[in-house]
Amino acid sequence: MQDSPASELLPDTLAPAPRVWRLWWRRQTPTRQDRFAMLAPLAAVLLFLAAIVSAFWYLRLEEIDREQEAIKRDVEYAQQRVRLRLLERQEQIMRIARDISNKEVDAEEFSGRSEAMVVQYPELQALTWIDERRRIRASYAAPSLSAPQQRAPGETLRAGETDVIYGLARDLQQPVYSQPAAGPDSSGLLQLHVPLSEQGRFGGVILGEYSIDGLLRYAVPADVSAKYAVALLDGKGRVLAGATVPARNPATQLLPWAAAQPNEYEVPVSPVGNGLVLRAQAYRTSLGVIGSGLFWLVIALSTMTAWMLVANWRHTRRRMQAQQALIRETNFRRAMENSMLTGMRALDLNARITYVNAAFCQMTGWEENELVGCTPPFSYWPDEDRDMLSARLQDELHGRASPGGIQTRVKRKDGTLFDARLYVSPLVDAKGHQSGWMTSMTDITEPNRVREQLQAAHERFTTVLEALDAAVSVTPLGSEELLFANKLYRQWFGGLGNGHLQMVAQAGVPEQRRTTGESMDEVDSLVGLPTGTLTSAQSEHAEIYVPELSKWIEVRSRYLNWVDGRLAQMVIATDITPRRHAEELSAAQAERAQSASRLITMGEMASSVAHELNQPLTAIVNYCNGLISRIRARQIPEEDVLAALEKTARQAQRAGQIIQRIRSFVKRSEPNRTPSDVAVMVNEAVELAEIELRRRNVRLSHYVAARLPRLMVDPILIEQVLVNLLKNAAESIEHARRPVSRRSVELRVIPRDIDEQPVVEFSVLDSGQGLAPEVMERLYEAFFSTKAEGMGIGLNLCRTIVESHQGRMQAENIYNVTDVVGCRFSFWIPVSSAINSVVGKDTGIVA
Repeated sequence: MQDSPASELLPDTLAPAPRVWRLWWRRQTPTRQDRFAMLAPLAAVLLFLAAIVSAFWYLRLEEIDREQEAIKRDVEYAQQRVRLRLLERQEQIMRIARDISNKEVDAEEFSGRSEAMVVQYPELQALTWIDERRRIRASYAAPSLSAPQQRAPGETLRAGETDVIYGLARDLQQPVYSQPAAGPDSSGLLQLHVPLSEQGRFGGVILGEYSIDGLLRYAVPADVSAKYAVALLDGKGRVLAGATVPARNPATQLLPWAAAQPNEYEVPVSPVGNGLVLRAQAYRTSLGVIGSGLFWLVIALSTMTAWMLVANWRHTRRRMQAQQALIRETNFRRAMENSMLTGMRALDLNARITYVNAAFCQMTGWEENELVGCTPPFSYWPDEDRDMLSARLQDELHGRASPGGIQTRVKRKDGTLFDARLYVSPLVDAKGHQSGWMTSMTDITEPNRVREQLQAAHERFTTVLEALDAAVSVTPLGSEELLFANKLYRQWFGGLGNGHLQMVAQAGVPEQRRTTGESMDEVDSLVGLPTGTLTSAQSEHAEIYVPELSKWIEVRSRYLNWVDGRLAQMVIATDITPRRHAEELSAAQAERAQSASRLITMGEMASSVAHELNQPLTAIVNYCNGLISRIRARQIPEEDVLAALEKTARQAQRAGQIIQRIRSFVKRSEPNRTPSDVAVMVNEAVELAEIELRRRNVRLSHYVAARLPRLMVDPILIEQVLVNLLKNAAESIEHARRPVSRRSVELRVIPRDIDEQPVVEFSVLDSGQGLAPEVMERLYEAFFSTKAEGMGIGLNLCRTIVESHQGRMQAENIYNVTDVVGCRFSFWIPVSSAINSVVGKDTGIVA
């Protein structure tokens, strides 16, 4: 529809000429004299009414003053009664508190005394003994107290206003009143916190709870309650207990005395001190002068006169307002139609265009006068689609249009095309008769382009996932439904979710509980899962072996929000069988290298071992030859024979221990980490290394701190590290050609804290020539050695052994000013390696 000029909304005789319109407006607008003539009688009536109201107002004020004095006296008397009753209860509760502080009352006796007080004084609802840890020791409540307001012994004081007042009573060491908020199903209570003192120390509180309604009922005198509507209010003016005078009829608010001071009085209730107010309102017992018939007659006559004077003025204003509203409504509708982004087109029953809005013209590029009145085929139809569009137009005219709309192409005036969606609905006039069809058109070119791009992106994403060398699957929590699975997953497990659940369970992820109708009333199936944003949670991974596939698989899982809003779990499974085989082969090679290193070490120490074994063997030969000679000469007593045999046995045992120690050291075995004594490991390593050190004329001193914790280590591997370090220290001293007084090695074992972690540190200090900078850089490099006959695997294996026990190893030169006077090798093992070392063993990390 088009804008209609304002003249079309007026009578036909006024429409053609603007001058007639101005004359009509002038006749409809009252002049200043007319307005004065209408307001003068109204003002006179209002002045007369004001005089009558003022007279009655004065008489009413006198009556209100007398009633106010009476209610003030009665309320103050009631206040004293309420205050006295509260002070009496407070004194009784304080006596109980003193008895508790003096250890004269236990929980059972407290309950008995509380029951007696609650029964004797109806306003007292409950007494509770709360200790210094906010725990309820004993409590007794009246049967009328609701269950949520009762407190059971053993419970902890709930957080809220009671908890805040508890802290206030503890800080002030004085009785404190409070008024917690009343629940929806419970009446308001007044609480009294009386602190307990045990030898000058805070020992808790005695919590007394009063029924505010009971306090009002039993503390306010009956004669006051009969004369007034007495109520107790909180600090915000809300009624906690009692009655209030019903609100007056709204019609009386127009009376002149309605704004006078109400006949009520209120005072604060001491010693509460928390805003509790006692208020009394006087009941209206008589109509007084207000009920006189003369007053109401004057009011009625004045009102009728004023109404007749205003009626004509209001009628004129209504006509003007209706005219202005009609103009505004027309302008608003036209602006709304022009602001729409959806194109609108109206057809009559003969398929002729009767209306198009601005958006339709902007879409097609045609002007309104070029489209209105056109018949099919329309100018915005593409030439190649005219037959199809003609058929669709006939379907629309016969009411066979699709409710979901139709998609078609539309031609602009410049010949370009765009995609549009059309919705057709009947056009019904104000009388309910159909006068045509209304069509809305929306440009969907951009949405179609975005939809095509999304489809292409989805195809690319799916292609990438299908080509991955990892199996990807997604299932909702609490269900076996498979939401997504790529090609590799389907090859491994098929199209079911059993493989997904099997990997999750085998990887150690908590099982997903199925939600059934029977379990809905028990526990939430998603209990234990993170309640925050699941997509920000860290992923979990584990390595498992799947017998059905004969593969080692690395499983990574994380929670995510699926496209439909459900919580789901995604699992990415990667085949790591080649890597596991390589790790096992590497572990076996490392184990063989350790055994070889021990054999090489003992080979290098062969001459020292032979010398060490030669001493007990020579002693055995000497003892045996001496015994043979003396026995043949029959010159030896039995005691000397036994002594010689005992010495021979000790030397043989010594030789056997040396051989057993070497045999256990070089024996190849699986890593066996057990809780080991540090002192025992050090002593065994020193016994083996002393053979080499004595051959090289090097002194060895060692110190082991007392009360060291036991370490979860492989003792043979740790002994191997110590023997290698001690042997290297002796060789460094010999190569440095130190004098006898400076040929020494020191082994120290002490507890330390490194990065706030308790560890046991092993250090070997020698007086050799130290390490050159170029050697220090390649110290732990495999097959690098400074010795001509060395293989270069000793220190590399030592560091590998230490790191497999979650420790670290380091070397440093010892300086005297600028001269190098020795070297220090040290390594440390964490005390908590009892757990970490097991992890290293399970993952195949072997030194």
